[in-house]
Amino acid sequence: MIKFDPKTRKLFEDIDRSKVRVWGLTNAYRPHAERVLRILKLDGLVDGLVYCDYNIKDFSCKPEPEFYQIAMKQANVSDPSKCYFIDDNRGNIDGARAQGWAKCVHFCEKGLEAVEGGRAKQIDNERAPGAKGTDGVDIVTTLDELRSIWPEIFKH
Repeated sequence: MIKFDPKTRKLFEDIDRSKVRVWGLTNAYRPHAERVLRILKLDGLVDGLVYCDYNIKDFSCKPEPEFYQIAMKQANVSDPSKCYFIDDNRGNIDGARAQGWAKCVHFCEKGLEAVEGGRAKQIDNERAPGAKGTDGVDIVTTLDELRSIWPEIFKH
């Protein structure tokens, strides 16, 4: 169940908006993403939203290259090395890295259970078949760890 967490809101409030903008990237449809942001009380702290538009015939989603290219275009970013990205799916991290996104973090709640393909399984940090190495991607188990991984984007 998704619920408000004051620590997460504080983390978002502590991001220095003179240095970075915060965009939400999701494979969900826009109304669902907006509802989740409202529940988390983060809707006023996100500058934009990139989502799967199910009304478009051949819509793209993470980890397809087009999704990250659309995100950069919508956010008006031309240099992918300046993109910060955190995701709970390592395949999505690999997709962002393939587009040159250099500041990627894998949020991994290892040990918790999730339902995937109709089956319960424990979350781990496994990668897509054929993926090589760690590529220097940091793994966090709490979002607050971002303060030490990306100190340059937080107010001091």
